[in-house]
Amino acid sequence: MEIIKRPGGAMANRPLHFFWLADCSGSMYGEKIEQLNYAIRNAIKPMQDVAADNPNAQVMVRAIKFSTGAQWHIATATPVEEFKWDNLTSNGVTDMGLALQLVAEQLDVSQMPERCLPPVLVLVSDGQPTDDFNAGLAALMSKPWGKKSVRIGIGIGQDVDLEVLQKFIGNPEVKPLQANNAEDLVKYIRWASTVVLQAASAPASQVKDQVSTGVVPIPQAPIASDVEADDVW
Repeated sequence: MEIIKRPGGAMANRPLHFFWLADCSGSMYGEKIEQLNYAIRNAIKPMQDVAADNPNAQVMVRAIKFSTGAQWHIATATPVEEFKWDNLTSNGVTDMGLALQLVAEQLDVSQMPERCLPPVLVLVSDGQPTDDFNAGLAALMSKPWGKKSVRIGIGIGQDVDLEVLQKFIGNPEVKPLQANNAEDLVKYIRWASTVVLQAASAPASQVKDQVSTGVVPIPQAPIASDVEADDVW
């Protein structure tokens, strides 16, 4: 039987690990957590379509939830074709530093071989860390894959600490996204799980209007919507 070589040669089928880091503290209660669950679930099919169109990457998805402590929401690296989302619930404080430490453990070279593509980390939060965020960030950046990772920060509502999300991103040219309503949250989640995913698995020459996060150039993010004051979180 003839073996058909996929485009990309040695690049074909390199693992690309995608991590959601989701705030599910008490302040996310109600519409915020409901819309976050909806936005991620709504982005699954487009995410799968992007992965199917790109032979360079074998996309694997995991998720961490953090409130009082941090735990794996999806602990096993799951092929994007099999990715499903179970609803998050909200309670507790915002132990974001522990979430960064948890993902850092998985970015060790013993867990993620050199042949992988740079991982994508999407941090979503509506508040301020209640633990040692700087220690968590230091743990993340101590890993070679942590430094090379594509880091996206999405803030929810008016009370989010954008400075913390900016530190997480680590590049002043890449700004955190602030979703002040359900429409923007859905838009930003889809952008992170499709456009950013595509950029992370594509040659740099294919990315237009780009800025860099980690070692990967990514396209500019979508613009926030104009909404009535009553619709703002």
